[in-house]
Amino acid sequence: MSADHEILASGPRVALRFPAASDREAFCTLVVANRAWLTQWAPGTTAEEDPDGSGWFEATSVANAAGRSHKLLITDRESDALLGMLNFNEIVRGLFQSAYMGYWIGAAYARQGLMGEALAAGLGYAFGPLDLHRVEANIQPGNEPSIALVRRAGFVQEGFSPGYLKIGGSWKDHERWALTKETWLAQRGGGTA
Repeated sequence: MSADHEILASGPRVALRFPAASDREAFCTLVVANRAWLTQWAPGTTAEEDPDGSGWFEATSVANAAGRSHKLLITDRESDALLGMLNFNEIVRGLFQSAYMGYWIGAAYARQGLMGEALAAGLGYAFGPLDLHRVEANIQPGNEPSIALVRRAGFVQEGFSPGYLKIGGSWKDHERWALTKETWLAQRGGGTA
C-alpha cells in the first residue's frame, strides 16, 4: 500500500482512507457500474449530471482539500479494492463539533455487513481523531436498509424534513437521524473514543 493510501480507520474486512489521484479510475468505474443503484439515493449521480463519475471524484477531492469534509473511501482491507464511500460533510467546529454523514456501497457488496463495519469504523474516527460531538444522517423514508443500518449503530430519529435534498431531479423527503459522542460511548460500555 502506498503512502497516499494511509488507513484512517478499519474493521475486520474494511478500511477507510482518503481518496488519492490513483483512485480516479476505480472510483469512476464503481460509480458507473452502480448508477441504477446510486441514483435513487445519492444526489448528482445520474448519467446526465455526471456521465463518467469523474465530476463526483473531483468534487470529493475539492471538498476534502477545503477541510470542511472528510470524504473517505471504503476499501477491502486486504486487497484495497474500492467498495464505496463514507462522508462526514459540512463539518462545523466550535460549539457545534458536528457533521452530516453520507455513505454508499456498491450493489455487489451490499447486505454482507460491510457497510456496518465501515460505519462502525467511521464513527470511531468521527468521535475519536476527528473530534466530533454529533453526527447526523438524513435518509429517505423508503431506504429501509439504510435506516436499519443507522438504527443498529445507535442513531435516533429526530425528525422529518420534507423536500430536503434534490435527487434525480426531484426534491426528496428525508428522515433526520443523529448520534452524539456520549450516546456512542455509552453504547460501547462507557469506553473512550
